[in-house]
Amino acid sequence: MNKILSIILAFTFGLSFAKAQETETFKEKGYTLIFKNNYANLDSELKKRMVKTFFKVYPQLANDFNKNTAKEVVFHVDTAYTAVAATGGGRIVYNPWWFVKNPGDIDVVTHEVMHVVQSYGGGSGPGWLTEGIADYVRFKYGVDNPGAKWTLPAFKPEHSYKNAYRVTARFLNWLEINGNKGIVVKLDNAMRSHTYKDTIWKDLTGKTVDELWAAYAANPGV
Repeated sequence: MNKILSIILAFTFGLSFAKAQETETFKEKGYTLIFKNNYANLDSELKKRMVKTFFKVYPQLANDFNKNTAKEVVFHVDTAYTAVAATGGGRIVYNPWWFVKNPGDIDVVTHEVMHVVQSYGGGSGPGWLTEGIADYVRFKYGVDNPGAKWTLPAFKPEHSYKNAYRVTARFLNWLEINGNKGIVVKLDNAMRSHTYKDTIWKDLTGKTVDELWAAYAANPGV
């Protein structure tokens, strides 16, 4: 009896696991999204939102930042992955448990697909700027940041432009609305073409990044 029960349980587990390995392909607007998932309980509505967000945001980012970005992207929801999400080449891996705990955080997708668009490669420039640009993009192009209770943080004296992510994103947004419209696109292009140098800030604005930060810190309102 125990042997029969073990066979039934093994068979049931096998079916569940097989279902969790499903791969689907979606095509829209000239782009392809391959969706892989090994989490059997992935919410179907969440999956739809992830796919919808990709096709809403990715073509916009391609148009505004990098028209030569990858035409095919892979999403992999992977139970073995323990951080939030990560991008390598045209593949993005997501931690399903993050979405279980934070079901409204759909703009993780927006941040990560910007990394695909960035496609900087090694030696492109500072990592803080890479992540700052990606969070600036999340702020500007995100489909539901309020649903995740995600905002740019208020300025604090202990902040630095090198903090990356949302802190750097707020600085970039301040630059954009204070006489430097288009600077994020220019910085992004320089990073991707490996022409970024510390002097680029002065070349683009007439001030060093430290001087810009000092001006921001003196009047950080956005």
